[in-house]
Amino acid sequence: MTQRTPIIAGNWKMHNTITEAAALVTALTKAGNKNHAEIIVAPSYTSLHIVTRLTKDSEIQVAAQDVHWEDKGAFTSAVSPIQAKDAGATLTLIGHSERRSVFGDTDEILNKKVAAAMRHGLKVIFCVGETLQEREAGKTMQVIEGQLKNGLANFTEEQLNGIIIAYEPVWAIGTGKTATPEQAQEVHAAIRAYLAKTYSDKFAQATRILYGGSVKDTNVDEIMAKPDVDGALVGGQSLIAEKFARIINFN
Repeated sequence: MTQRTPIIAGNWKMHNTITEAAALVTALTKAGNKNHAEIIVAPSYTSLHIVTRLTKDSEIQVAAQDVHWEDKGAFTSAVSPIQAKDAGATLTLIGHSERRSVFGDTDEILNKKVAAAMRHGLKVIFCVGETLQEREAGKTMQVIEGQLKNGLANFTEEQLNGIIIAYEPVWAIGTGKTATPEQAQEVHAAIRAYLAKTYSDKFAQATRILYGGSVKDTNVDEIMAKPDVDGALVGGQSLIAEKFARIINFN
């Protein structure tokens, strides 16, 4: 079986001033990394540059929370992949459930964003997940496979090499509810099976799949113990240095 380097990523969402972001990331540079994980933080656009500067000599990588699909133009309030990269980002989240549900990002829009990010060398963390109604209706994998099929349409396996998938059950984001480690493993294994069927087993075994949805310092050990869980995409607790440090240094 392929040995996959774990990833611990923090999505700061619409939190932190520049000063607060600087203080948080400075504390995180001292957190240690006993598991030799890839550590990623995704600050607001306004803090990208300072966070990049403060992590220059550390293991922490910096991601944008989203990018537009065009390089430039009359798109008021949007940030292009060129701008995100210029501010220091080397990765970007695409398809977070809040982008889908609050801002109306469709699979087709997300597909264009993936293409734009890849065109400019930004590594993509592509987010998928089902709502509570979809889970209760037994449609979890139908929904997730649709999101993967449409969001990643028209890319070859070679083009998708290095993509990171984040499974975030919508019903567990910011609610305090968490998929059990067994539920997370079941979906992660099914995603890996889908990738093997659609691309190749080699690609599936190499692709890292993160779990997101109320990941905490108190449940990360159990979640990370599952064979198909390759990391965590953390929300609230990524804003608290000592909590996120504990998650980075999971047992």
